Amino acid sequence: MKFNTDDSKTLLKIMKNRRDVRGNHFLSKTIEDNQLQFILKAGLTAPSVGYSQPWKFIVIKDETIKEKVFDNFQNENEKAKEIFKSEDLYQKLKLEGIKEAPINIAVLYIERDKEVLGMTSMKKMGEYSVVCAIQNMWLMARSLNIGLGWVSILDEKEVLNTIDAPKNTKLIAYLCLGFVREFLDEPELKTLSWENEKSFKECVSFI
Repeated sequence: MKFNTDDSKTLLKIMKNRRDVRGNHFLSKTIEDNQLQFILKAGLTAPSVGYSQPWKFIVIKDETIKEKVFDNFQNENEKAKEIFKSEDLYQKLKLEGIKEAPINIAVLYIERDKEVLGMTSMKKMGEYSVVCAIQNMWLMARSLNIGLGWVSILDEKEVLNTIDAPKNTKLIAYLCLGFVREFLDEPELKTLSWENEKSFKECVSFI
């Protein structure tokens, strides 16, 4: 199958307009099953080291589980506030959408009990494969005009206990998924000057 320049431009447009969505932007509008399937299947098409497909996606709609994960976030965020206590902006940031998003997804890495092709030297390649799946899901969600937010201020072990995850798994991402009021023109942390955007020359070198 071959693609054309218009396809490439559309893909780049989706990439450029992907946003990390926070709870103050989510709507209660229901995500249809076929839309959720599109997003999950996009994750399943990701490349994986040794074709190991080392991922598992736990789709969470249960409000009790969401509440427990939110409490987890609150505890961890209090610790983070101490670390960034000199940053007034941090205290005001909305950094999750656990309860506001209609759907949460815990993305897990499944550890293997045998050697995996391509992981004999670089042991983290399996986890990186799961990150590729997350990016696929993020872009597919954006193409469906559905917002996705990645919550990383969490105690991993506590989340795994809350969702009763298998013992041979690691939490790679906790995602919040839902329709939004708007997609911001620029990443929020860029707009708020938390960090400056790096230039092409800063990120790329040729040798």
